[in-house]
Amino acid sequence: MGSLFRSEPMCLAQLFLQSGTAYECLSALGEKGLVQFRDLNQNVSSFQRKFVGEVKRCEELERILVYLVQEITRADIPLPEGEASPPAPPLKQVLEMQEQLQKLEVELREVTKNKEKLRKNLLELIEYTHMLRVTRSFVRRSVEFEPTYEEFPPLESESLLDYSCMQRLGAKLGFVSGLIHQGKVEAFEKMLWRACKGYTIVTYAELDESLEDPETGEVIKWYVFLISFWGEQIGHKVKKICDCYHCHIYPYPSTAEERREIQEGLNTRIQDLYTVLHKTEDYLRQVLCKAAESVYTRVVQVKKMKAIYHMLNMCSFDVTNKCLIAEVWCPEAGLQDLRRALEEGSRESGATIPSFMNTIPTKETPPTLIRTNKFTEGFQNIVDAYGVGSYREVNPALFSIITFPFLFAVMFGDFGHGFVMFLFALVLVLNEDHPRLSQSQEIMRMFYNGRYILLLMGLFSVYTGLIYNDCFSKSVNLFGSGWNVSAMYSSSHSPQEREKMALWNDSLVRRSRVLQLDPNVPGVFRGPYPFGIDPIWNLATNRLTFLNSFKMKMSVILGIIHMTFGVILGIFNHLHFRKKFNIYLVSVPELLFLLCIFGYLIFMIVYKWLVYSAETSRDAPSILIEFINMFLFPASGTRGLYAGQEHVQRVLLALTALSVPVLFLGKPLFLLWLHNGRSCFGVSRSGYTLIRKDSEEEVSLLGNQDVEEGSNQMEDECREMMCPEFSFGEILMTQAIHSIEYCLGCISNTASYLRLWALSLAHAQLSDVLWAMLMRVGLRVDTTYGVFLLLPVAALFAVLTIFILLIMEGLSAFLHAIRLHWVEFQNKFYVGAGTKFVPFSFSLLSSKSSDDVA
Repeated sequence: MGSLFRSEPMCLAQLFLQSGTAYECLSALGEKGLVQFRDLNQNVSSFQRKFVGEVKRCEELERILVYLVQEITRADIPLPEGEASPPAPPLKQVLEMQEQLQKLEVELREVTKNKEKLRKNLLELIEYTHMLRVTRSFVRRSVEFEPTYEEFPPLESESLLDYSCMQRLGAKLGFVSGLIHQGKVEAFEKMLWRACKGYTIVTYAELDESLEDPETGEVIKWYVFLISFWGEQIGHKVKKICDCYHCHIYPYPSTAEERREIQEGLNTRIQDLYTVLHKTEDYLRQVLCKAAESVYTRVVQVKKMKAIYHMLNMCSFDVTNKCLIAEVWCPEAGLQDLRRALEEGSRESGATIPSFMNTIPTKETPPTLIRTNKFTEGFQNIVDAYGVGSYREVNPALFSIITFPFLFAVMFGDFGHGFVMFLFALVLVLNEDHPRLSQSQEIMRMFYNGRYILLLMGLFSVYTGLIYNDCFSKSVNLFGSGWNVSAMYSSSHSPQEREKMALWNDSLVRRSRVLQLDPNVPGVFRGPYPFGIDPIWNLATNRLTFLNSFKMKMSVILGIIHMTFGVILGIFNHLHFRKKFNIYLVSVPELLFLLCIFGYLIFMIVYKWLVYSAETSRDAPSILIEFINMFLFPASGTRGLYAGQEHVQRVLLALTALSVPVLFLGKPLFLLWLHNGRSCFGVSRSGYTLIRKDSEEEVSLLGNQDVEEGSNQMEDECREMMCPEFSFGEILMTQAIHSIEYCLGCISNTASYLRLWALSLAHAQLSDVLWAMLMRVGLRVDTTYGVFLLLPVAALFAVLTIFILLIMEGLSAFLHAIRLHWVEFQNKFYVGAGTKFVPFSFSLLSSKSSDDVA
């Protein structure tokens, strides 16, 4: 709890690493995740640092491993994870691993290239076979119709398009055959007609089955075509057009004998290619299976090695270039572990001179480290989304574990809805080790990461739902109502009581649509409901008026208590940073301003609840009127809530008026007095100086050692508050802005907490509307058809309840609860201007690499 209440104390350490042991030492530090490195070479380009060559080598190994993973995944080979977190490889094994991976990559690329070439040849031969089968029906020629190539004298009078004339003219009849994509047939035919001017005859037919494209691997529909043409020039045009349309051209046999020989040869070659391709795939799979056994381990090792060299590039060399110097932020509680890690690294490298460390003083603000577990991590992430806490200031996440789900439940209060949310979160918590949940899609992973937040929100919603006595918009009568309806009948009372009280009789009950219960009648009100709101209010016509009054006052009370708690937490910050003057000049005036006005409002609400009963309720004054009269000072005296109320209110207003100038001017004038009228005695202190980013004068010394003997408390405070450059105008302006924001914020923030009432009302009304429009209709149908109608109605009611009331309304209440914590609560004490402690840890790298491999 101590580490969650405030960030851990940090120190700046200097590491002296021998050149031969630096790699092993950083490997040991990365396994423990103890330190955050500072970059000592910020002015040096990334390409000019000492270990840039080693980083490039790691990137080359990463490239090879990515290629291996892609090939293994393509072959549908499972990737065994191996060790959860294998250690970084020793330097002696790095070159051997690099040679093995490069050799494996060359072999895989060669085998894959041969496989693709064999596959492409096989597909082309299959296409050729289909082309020969289809074109057999296109042309049926006998031997005597084969073209001759004898030259005859030209006969101008005969038609050039006649086949016999072409023979006699000696023109060459040629054929082009192949396959074309289905979508290009029409355009292909038009282009042939326009370019060849009718000197071609095109015949085509669609293949019965789809074939795989040898180039792209896509399975598409093909058309087989056969083009007959005359003349070599026309033939060249036809071939160019075929190339333009990416047709697959194959030789066309001129005789039936040649066709038969080609067909037989194709069948033999296809069988041989099938055999060779299967053997190649088997060999490739064996190589990939062997590589898959160690690829996960090697991916993690290469990432660790690359991270080590990145950290080494942040170190500087000493004068002799034999020792690396690193500066790291380390928690004070982890200094012993840091020393042991350095000793372990030196021992593994076999160095004679061990690496060592020492702490150094600094005035820089350390990073913020707040240790979390799987339960507190979600709440800490909500706080960090607003801003990482400044070093050693109070952490709101500890209190948000209770206040956040409680404020959510105030807006979401429903026993049924809260119980469904609790069951959903409980399932996630009980199955949190299931790998499918942690590796699910983004929306489901958000629910998984916030499973403990959902669990508490559902649990608190069950509690507030019992307080509101609201379960799916219906009340539950667990303990029996405290109101007795039969006591209102006149027959149960004496004649004297009948004359004094407005009692019921049979005729009044028959003709009245609305009847009122009078708690002043003996026996009507028998006492309050043991837990929560009496279920009889669910039947009352003034139910909404009663609940609105109750929830509105409850929201104001909870809001003022929440804000007051935030101001009190600011006092703990001032005490820790040794700024006691801030308590008297800032925190106390803020508390007086808040409590004298709004704290008094709570007092009036509680006082009216306790003092006035059902008998005197008609004489009770309005709290709103009394609160307004507190500032208006009416001339005519009012009755008031209690005797002496006017004097008490004037005293409270006087305290409020006095706190405002103190809040505006107290701190700037005190710091000016320290700067001009007090002298500091130069007391020394070892440790860290934290310069708060919200004002330049706030300087506090953070460390373990106390001030040297002989210095008193005033001297210490004086020294802490002094700055080399003191600007009274800037301090006055900063404090004035803060004071105006606080005074106006007390009013606006109190009104902002009324969202608790508004969202609770909206949730209850939506539940009521959903019940009235669905379940009430299904339950009112007669028994003949009611069963068949009730099942779909109940299913629709469940779906709408989940999507509208649980998801949409739950998200709305969640966002409003975040706003109340960020704006109304945390701005009273939380600066959130720190930097997060990011340790050099291999655990983060391992999780990322496992995601990449998967």
